[in-house]
Amino acid sequence: MAKGHMTCNELLDALCPRPLHRKPAHVSSFPMKRIITTYIIREIAALFVLGIIVFTLILLMGRLIKLTDLVISRGVALSEVARMILYLMPSFLIYTIPMAFLLAVLLAFGRLSADNEITVLKAGGISLLQLMPPVLFCGLVAALITFAAGSIGVPWGNAAFKQLSFELLKQNVAVTIREKVFWDDMPGIVLYTDRYSDETHTLSGVIIHDGRDSRRPMTIFAADGALSGGTAGSDIRLALKNGSIHSGGRGDAYHLVTFGEYIMTIAGSGRRGAAARNELDMGIGELRRKSADPATDKGMRLKMLAELQSRFAFPVASLVFAVLAVPLGMQNRRSGKSAGFSLSILIILSYYILMSLVRTLAEKGTLPAVVALWIPNLLFLAAGWYLLRLASLERNLSPATLLQALPFGQKGR
Repeated sequence: MAKGHMTCNELLDALCPRPLHRKPAHVSSFPMKRIITTYIIREIAALFVLGIIVFTLILLMGRLIKLTDLVISRGVALSEVARMILYLMPSFLIYTIPMAFLLAVLLAFGRLSADNEITVLKAGGISLLQLMPPVLFCGLVAALITFAAGSIGVPWGNAAFKQLSFELLKQNVAVTIREKVFWDDMPGIVLYTDRYSDETHTLSGVIIHDGRDSRRPMTIFAADGALSGGTAGSDIRLALKNGSIHSGGRGDAYHLVTFGEYIMTIAGSGRRGAAARNELDMGIGELRRKSADPATDKGMRLKMLAELQSRFAFPVASLVFAVLAVPLGMQNRRSGKSAGFSLSILIILSYYILMSLVRTLAEKGTLPAVVALWIPNLLFLAAGWYLLRLASLERNLSPATLLQALPFGQKGR
């Protein structure tokens, strides 16, 4: 028995004291419930913290290659890379917290069931539903942390990450441009050059596509060019010579302008030079204001409404997983932690695939966002309540029963 876990005899002593020390039921039940509540919370909390660390590191692996390239190829300081990782953390936490909580409950109740502690609790008159309050309390804490990370941390982290990336790109843009290679490090700009001098920062045979203004994209051809700026506080400008600008407009409109010299700002502090903000960079108040503004583009308005609902739907997933994970965890008494981990991954994948599907429907206007983004929570909550009811009635959860309880399990019936 691992250190800190109660043995069956200790549980029996707590639930059923010896006759010489027995107190009236209304006196002894409250300390007993407090002991059980604290025990379950402690069991879940340790696994929850471990799960957050593991899942966050897994998601961070996908970014490590690019972040390592910043240090090796562009000479970015490790302190700047550490800041970028810090800014990315909130966007990771909104996913890893529900994942970690689901895994924690599965493993915690799997161990309690494997050590027959659930059986002892039932023998002492504690039903499965009476074990749910501490689990729901932990789920509420996880939901509040997720909500704070999504509503405050994500907008702050995304805006700070874009600004830092933009400043680093400005300082290193001269060393990232290569001959006969399409350069697209700057959002909205694609640059191609036949020749480029690292020493003088001059270009020849230049082609640039500027799509920063979606209403008036431009394609620029120039014989020669020179790159300037990029230091702290200065804009990056490209002085082009002997070229032409091809731009579109409304309908089939087409404009052609030839020039002898043209100064183009490709990275600066202005609106066109700065990284564009999207719905992920906005707080809840800003999402509500802009989604209600008739001047906002319809497509962007639908994205804002979907993002606004997801800020509330994702945190509630922790409470949904609390109901779903308890009966499933009790079935893993023999399979151990590996089965609990695999089951949590399967549930998480099913949930996020369904969430991505309904979000796409909301962004296309097929379903209202206030309905679409809550469908996964309602389906998984119904499945969890069904499984919890079966477990409370002492009915075995066979693979067929588990499949039928999941949202996708009804298709074959």
